[in-house]
Amino acid sequence: MISRRDLIATGTAAAAALATSGLAATAARAADGGTPATGTGAGTAGSGGAERIKPASILPVDPADTPERIIAKAAAIVPRPPQVAWQERKVTGFTHFGMNTFTDREWGSGCEDEATFAPTAVDIDQWMRAYAAAGMRQVMLTAKHHDGFVVYPTRYTNHSVVASPWWYRGAPDATAAAARARAADARGDDYAAFWKIRGEGNVNPDGDILGTYLAAARRAGLKVGVYLSPADGAELPHAWHETFVAQIVAKHDAGKPLSTEEQSTYDDRDRTPSGMGRYGSGSTVTARTIPTLVEGDDRAGAVAAGRLPVFRVTADDYNAYYLNQLYELFTQYGPIDELWLDGANPWTSSGISEAYDFTTWFRLIHELSPDTVTFAGPQGTRWVGNEGGTARLTEWSVTPATADPATAHGEGLLPRGAQVTDIGSDAAITAPGVKYLQWFPAEADVSIRPGWFWHADEQPKTAEQLVSLYGTSVGRNAVLLLNVPPNTSGRVDDADVSELTRFGTAIAATYRRNLLEGARPAALAGTLTDGRLDSSWQPPARATTGSFVLQLPDGVEFDQVLLGEDITRGQHVQGFTVEAGDGTTWTPLASGTTIGYSRILTVPLQTGPHALRVTITEARATPHLSTLALHRTAPPPPAS
Repeated sequence: MISRRDLIATGTAAAAALATSGLAATAARAADGGTPATGTGAGTAGSGGAERIKPASILPVDPADTPERIIAKAAAIVPRPPQVAWQERKVTGFTHFGMNTFTDREWGSGCEDEATFAPTAVDIDQWMRAYAAAGMRQVMLTAKHHDGFVVYPTRYTNHSVVASPWWYRGAPDATAAAARARAADARGDDYAAFWKIRGEGNVNPDGDILGTYLAAARRAGLKVGVYLSPADGAELPHAWHETFVAQIVAKHDAGKPLSTEEQSTYDDRDRTPSGMGRYGSGSTVTARTIPTLVEGDDRAGAVAAGRLPVFRVTADDYNAYYLNQLYELFTQYGPIDELWLDGANPWTSSGISEAYDFTTWFRLIHELSPDTVTFAGPQGTRWVGNEGGTARLTEWSVTPATADPATAHGEGLLPRGAQVTDIGSDAAITAPGVKYLQWFPAEADVSIRPGWFWHADEQPKTAEQLVSLYGTSVGRNAVLLLNVPPNTSGRVDDADVSELTRFGTAIAATYRRNLLEGARPAALAGTLTDGRLDSSWQPPARATTGSFVLQLPDGVEFDQVLLGEDITRGQHVQGFTVEAGDGTTWTPLASGTTIGYSRILTVPLQTGPHALRVTITEARATPHLSTLALHRTAPPPPAS
């Protein structure tokens, strides 16, 4: 991951550039035999009329639709079941561990020597213990960052963990040394040279970082995700790169400041990119078969027998490379609960740009794993708009798109970008240029340290800061994506573990019990405290506004109010208030706009109020409030 100032979402431009690209035929054996939930016209029987709007995760906006009908369509947008499960996990751990860990960089050049990746004592079970202590329920590993180094044994590049010292137990034995020498001689012409010798010699059983990570996560009961960067410095064309280096050297020698990515290129100026020059090379878009079998491919029998699916696509060299790696991830490492890919196209201003074929990527992902939630993919999840772990006070999960979300990176389809303050209000969804509405919830990413990769001179955020981030992310209808980078030895630092544990302890102590339990009327209190989305309060007669009163248990003390909608019915609330009563008067405690899955409001400490009144003042459709909770903040325990 890198700051969004460096990301250029190619979006519809890429789709136009590759208009002839795409899956020309469905898989020989698709995962579910179905089609993506991204149809045009699904869920509505007409255009602009009064026909019933059926709930769907995506709906088109017809030119004849009135603003009122568009708002009604927004009220009918509901999440796919995998999106609901993703939101309910609340906190995902992100793991950046790769070449940059060992070069002390945030952005690599793609020219690094694989021997640089040399951890001494990788303990991935220790990572999982740290994540579990923080209360995380899903974890996600960076399988490839922008430098292009791959931490699993891929067939499609030699710039991978197989070519690193970590692949062997200690020094390579004679068999391994001979095999590595053969691969080194062949790598210029054969991108699978190192993959072919992966099993020769004293192989480290934990050498496959990704495979070890996913197995450890599943043993720990955690859901899993993978980040595969579309940008790839190792695949930059060599001739262009030579000119690029000369320009950066001249810039450096003239005393001009270098950007983060330019500095890494300058530092590696005596080396060439480690791949095959496929990125932005201008290669011909031609018919391809995915998977592209290599010599000695161990999947050949399964493909021939139909046990593995085959896709016919049209793609250039780099898109074929990326599709082949997606295929590896889903067929060898699945199930994958979240796939993370950004829109980084970082060398555009320097003359190299790759036209990412998102249409084909998303189709392949869906065919192989329809339940995967894809970051920036159709009906997946979206970037919240900053890297500080902070969602909007008005955070809509229903957002507008300027084109079919199945055809482009989602950030490029948000009418005013991912960082806009108003992401989904009535005004935003009825503005000119909106062609679709979809369920597209926010993921609030932040690192426990200043950088995404581990650096010895940085320190982790405190548990108190992490608790605050929980409130500004999970407490504002988003999922917290918290990066925790292991160090060069291959462990999460003790300082990070300490703060994660204190954070997890505080969150568990604060939210383990709903202090509203025992309120009256008992039936209503039970509906709001049973932890079920499909058990909810709604105003009578399908009204869009209304209120209710609960008599509180004696002696209850709280300083947080948590509200949640039944998002399986959509996100409807646009305004609400919460008041405390002493038997004669009502005192305002909090008010807000959106609720969504989870809205946490900090209020002055309440000591023994008699009653609580919640009022929905505005909604797009009948609201369904599934959760009301009262909590007393438990601070993190003292640091040891």
